[in-house]
Amino acid sequence: MGELIAVTGATGRIGRRVVRHLAEAGADVRALGRDPARLAALPVADGRTASYDDAPGMRAALDGATTLFLVSAHEAPGRVRTHGTAVDAAVAAGVRRIVYLSYLNAAPHATFTFARDHWHTEQRIRSTGLSFTFLRDSTYQADLVAMTSSEGVLRGPAGDGRVGAVTHDDIADAASAVLLGDGHDGATYDMTGPEALSFDEIAAALTRACGRTITYHPETREEAYASRAVYDAPEWEVEGWVTSYEAVAAGEMDDVSDDVRTLTGHPPQSFADFLAAHPESYRRLLAF
Repeated sequence: MGELIAVTGATGRIGRRVVRHLAEAGADVRALGRDPARLAALPVADGRTASYDDAPGMRAALDGATTLFLVSAHEAPGRVRTHGTAVDAAVAAGVRRIVYLSYLNAAPHATFTFARDHWHTEQRIRSTGLSFTFLRDSTYQADLVAMTSSEGVLRGPAGDGRVGAVTHDDIADAASAVLLGDGHDGATYDMTGPEALSFDEIAAALTRACGRTITYHPETREEAYASRAVYDAPEWEVEGWVTSYEAVAAGEMDDVSDDVRTLTGHPPQSFADFLAAHPESYRRLLAF
């Protein structure tokens, strides 16, 4: 029986790219997701509907899989517990290896509150005794664009910190290389772009791409909470938003790693090159 790779979050920004790469490489792939219609659109015949917090459903969906690519669930207060359910289902199904999409500098006391979830999930995976590989990704370059308001302002309490943001394509390429290759058991790879940029430099790159002035407005913590109150989001979610910037200010996001190049054979894409290749990412910023 051949190696079967199960990919969770298969219709998401990372998962669908990984599914496509694995299919193109001729791997035996099973796509897992919550939307049957979107799963049906993927280039694989084996699609299973499953949710992380549905233990029996995940167990059934993973039956026969040897490797699990576990994309982290959407942020929520119970995310670590949800991840644990998925991990336990993998163990019960006989999965032998988990490749987990984690976060840069995940730690129990990380400034970015959501990064703490990733550390706890890593420990849960370690405790199973299964083979594992952790891909700790930095902020996504596309998200830096999304964080910029339509008025052309990038605001947050990032101070003068820097971030080595990475693209979804580079993460998917690296994940696919790990899933298809050997020699990665027990490894932790840092997934970053080729440079760590300040938010002023990010705004300058957006200015050059958009042809209009984009500015960075550094906020205090109080200002950050106040400016986000309009979204009427729960406190835990706003805290995650705010601390994602504070992690930059604290120097926890300025890592620049060569792991993408090591795994894929090509350098990671710069922010300027990402903007040049994806004008659709900032199209809404051209309207003013």
